[in-house]
Amino acid sequence: MKKESARERILRAASELFYMEGIRAVGIDRIIKESGVAKASFYRNFATKDDLTVAYLEARDELKVEKLERLRRLYPNSPKEQLGTLIRDVTEQLGTPDYRGCPFLNAAVEFPDPNHPAHIRLLDIQRSFWSRVQELAAEGGARQPEELTVQLRMLYDGYVMKSYLDKSDSDPEYFRKAAELFLEKQLAPENG
Repeated sequence: MKKESARERILRAASELFYMEGIRAVGIDRIIKESGVAKASFYRNFATKDDLTVAYLEARDELKVEKLERLRRLYPNSPKEQLGTLIRDVTEQLGTPDYRGCPFLNAAVEFPDPNHPAHIRLLDIQRSFWSRVQELAAEGGARQPEELTVQLRMLYDGYVMKSYLDKSDSDPEYFRKAAELFLEKQLAPENG
């Protein structure tokens, strides 16, 4: 197995800490300690915490993009199945004990300034992801792909925030059932 570079160790430590505790709550010294790198090594890889924050968001985005690409490979002729599997995957994630919300929504709350580099990158990431979902909806024969995408996004964002605030009545199956209803209403039946 290839040894992790200093940059990879920093990013892994930051990713875990930022997600579990919040980006602004975690200082650079803590990340340096958890990653086991020297301070000089940290600053060779990331000039500022903002640079690290953007890299963290990009790394989380890569995971989402990889998931969509995996679904495209698994179900190359079924955008409907790709969307359905994405919804089931999200439902499973929502139900895990260490789920702490969407890393992108969490970051949006922490960086509301539209001129902050993290906020700017967040918008790009979210637009790109939901644009891919809209493409899948269109390929799946959605009557109104844009409307379906907005509905799914609102459902996801709302459910994530609600479940983050109060897990007591936040059964992930509610999310899955509602999302599948949107798909059923919008997507044309597939042949075969």
